[in-house]
Amino acid sequence: MTRNRLALIAWFGLGIIWGSNFIFMKWAADYITPLQIVFVRVVLGFLAVLLYAAAKRQLSLSHLKYVPHFAVMACLAAAIYYYGFARGTSLLPSGIAGAVSGAIPLFSLLAAALFLPDETLNRSKVMGLLVGFAGVLMIARPFDADLSTASVEGVTFMVVGSLSLGVSFVYAKRFIMPLRLTSAALTTYQLGLATLILAFITPFDGITLIANDALALSGLLLGLGLLGTGLAYIIYYFLVEALGAVRASSVTYLPPIVALAIGAAIVGEPIGALDYLAAGLIFAGVVLVNRAKA
Repeated sequence: MTRNRLALIAWFGLGIIWGSNFIFMKWAADYITPLQIVFVRVVLGFLAVLLYAAAKRQLSLSHLKYVPHFAVMACLAAAIYYYGFARGTSLLPSGIAGAVSGAIPLFSLLAAALFLPDETLNRSKVMGLLVGFAGVLMIARPFDADLSTASVEGVTFMVVGSLSLGVSFVYAKRFIMPLRLTSAALTTYQLGLATLILAFITPFDGITLIANDALALSGLLLGLGLLGTGLAYIIYYFLVEALGAVRASSVTYLPPIVALAIGAAIVGEPIGALDYLAAGLIFAGVVLVNRAKA
C-alpha cells in the first residue's frame, strides 16, 4: 500500500474516530459525571501517547524547564476543552454536539484575531465568522420556547470548550512553537499534567456505575479513551508528516458530519431540518475562513 493511500485511509479513519466521540460521551454521561468522563479519557489518552513518544525517543528531562507552559496547555487544550465537550454533550443530542464542535476553527480564528497582532481579519474571514456563529446560534435557539432538541446551556459548554481550544492554539503559537518540541512530546506533557490536575479535582464517587453497562463502558475506555484520544493523536501526527499541517487539518471537516450521521441514522436522535441547516452554516463559515487563509 502506498503512503498516499495509507494517508487517505488514516484521514477518513480519524474523522470517523473523532466523530464517534460524541456518542461515547453521551452513553457514559448516563452513568458518570462529565468530569469523570474527562478524567478517564485523559488518563487513557496519556498512556497511549506516552508509549508512542517514548518509542520515538522524543521525551527528555531537559523539557522539564517548560512545565509552566505545559500546565497552561494542559488546562486549555485538555481539561477545559474536554470538560466543555463532555458537559455539553451530556445536555445535547450527540449529533447536535458534534455539529457545534465543527465551529472550532471559527473560535481559533477569533482567539487569534483578539490576541495575535499579526492576525488580521479580512472580509472573507469576517463573513465566515458571522455565517458560522449564526449556525451556532440557530442550534442553541435561545429565544425558542421548546428547547427539547438543544439547550442554550449545552451549546454554551460546547462553545466554552471550543474557545478554550482556540485560545490554546494562540498560546502554542506564541510560547510553545519557539521551543521546537515535537507534537508527540508536547501532547504527552500536556496530557500528563492534565491527568494530575484532574486527579485532584475529580470526585470519584459513583464512577464504577458505568460498569453496569458494557456498551457504555467499552465506549468510554476503548472508543473515547484509547481510540478517540490516544490513537487519534498518533494518527494525526502521521497525517501531519504525510500530508503537511494544512492538509491534515482538513480532517476537522469530517467529525461533525459523522456525529450527525450517527445521531440521526444509528441512534435515532431527534435532529430536525433546522439543525441540519445550522450545521450547514457552521460548515460554510469554516470553509470561508479557511479559503481566506489559503
